[in-house]
Amino acid sequence: MTEDWIIVRFGEITVKGRNRTRFEELMLARVKEALASFGSLSYDKAYGRLYIRLNGESFDRVADRLKDVFGIVSFSPAIRTANELAAIREAALAVMRAVDPPPRTFKVSVKRAYKGFPHDSREMNHLVGAHVLRNTPNLKVDVHQPEVELKVEIREEGTFVHCRTVPAAGGFPLGMNGKAMLLLSGGIDSPVAGWMMMRKGLELEAVHFHSYPYTSEQSKEKVVALAQRLAYYGGRMKLHVVPFTELQTRLARTGYEHLMITMMRRAMLRIAERLAEKSGALALVTGESLGQVASQTLASMNVIGRVTSLPVLRPLVAMDKLDIIRMAERIGTYETSILPYEDCCTLFVPKSPATNPNLRIVERAERLLGDEMERLIAEAVSGTETIEVTETERSDAVRAGEERWF
Repeated sequence: MTEDWIIVRFGEITVKGRNRTRFEELMLARVKEALASFGSLSYDKAYGRLYIRLNGESFDRVADRLKDVFGIVSFSPAIRTANELAAIREAALAVMRAVDPPPRTFKVSVKRAYKGFPHDSREMNHLVGAHVLRNTPNLKVDVHQPEVELKVEIREEGTFVHCRTVPAAGGFPLGMNGKAMLLLSGGIDSPVAGWMMMRKGLELEAVHFHSYPYTSEQSKEKVVALAQRLAYYGGRMKLHVVPFTELQTRLARTGYEHLMITMMRRAMLRIAERLAEKSGALALVTGESLGQVASQTLASMNVIGRVTSLPVLRPLVAMDKLDIIRMAERIGTYETSILPYEDCCTLFVPKSPATNPNLRIVERAERLLGDEMERLIAEAVSGTETIEVTETERSDAVRAGEERWF
């Protein structure tokens, strides 16, 4: 007997009650999409579970991809057998013999979801455990802290036996909670913010503000690489590259040098909002963390956020920089984010940017541009380049970091 099945357990979607069926169907679609390169797999959906038959595919390779699929809380390689006592006992013994190194202690946990089975859970704990003990030397029972917990799930369609549980990404399946527009700068923070919101079920499109020739083509390629990394987790992503040079240089000539960052960020939100409306996105996502820089004080966030009617989601707002860096390393964006290519946020930076901007003064400075502000924003939106981004594989280093994360 071999572990030719994977039991997939869903996470937060199981709390959704009457919407459960729709969410489980979406979860199945996301899993099939992520595992499309494994042509031999077959799928069997049950209440609160998904069963994947390997049909000869490598469990390790499938598991490496499966644990990054949002909405899956954990999964286990398993043997599926008939609902017969002798078959279940043999499957349990096969699973225990496959454990390397051999354990010294174990316990049996039986769940009898199929009430037509003649033995209840307590009886099966004894019947299965006794068979394993008789046929495995130097093995003892420890019901409190066993080295291995042998699990038996008796369902109407068959019995699944397993002893390993692989933690996965958790969260919600992609797209379950709508769509948002991510402001992707090319730094460390915004890709992490995007990953966190994708984990909560948001489908993302990204917008990047490119100030060529002040910023190089390499900085644009860096952002495309970050979008590709995020697409690995989401399967797909559109990247909108906005020509920001003319608007940014015009804001720099207003005479309000200390408000330059504030006005620039407000212009970015205006543009992002219009792109979001075109794509059907219902929120904006930023990588802001409270107090990290001048534009991320509470006063600055208040003044900057007033310019848009869409909700601005800030998943990193209470995180420390070191925690953000660790997460960037674990999801595989950090090495790209620290490449030394400038972005538009590093241009025309004042010596003393305002940390407590006054909304009336900021609006007065913007009125100096008159109709020119609207024209520049409209031209930036119409000149936006949209790139269809495909996923990239992760490095071995990223996989190793992920083991520590999950």
